[in-house]
Amino acid sequence: MADKIKMSETSRGKVSYNESIVKGIVALAVANVEGVVIKQTKRSIRDSIKLVKDKNGIYVSVSVCVRYDNSISDIAFNIQNSIRQNVETMSDYKISKVDVFVSDVLFDDKLTD
Repeated sequence: MADKIKMSETSRGKVSYNESIVKGIVALAVANVEGVVIKQTKRSIRDSIKLVKDKNGIYVSVSVCVRYDNSISDIAFNIQNSIRQNVETMSDYKISKVDVFVSDVLFDDKLTD
């Protein structure tokens, strides 16, 4: 995805979003899903998010850690919905696809590390 993408042009000017703004929206959407464990710094959370602009909108790929006592498929579904809702509400972008990769399942002893 380009560093800045022109989103819309009106008689008053054009609106563009920096890629880091969209990554921030995605990071916020992921952090608000129950069962997701954020154990990284804010910098590395954004590093686990990949954005690609395609003809249908933005393709999002995100890697997360989840708590052991939750359904992974439910969490992934909730992440997809949260990303779609937040990005489409807070920007002019449309989400074409969201892939969720679960990189780790954390048990109680790992949650306190």
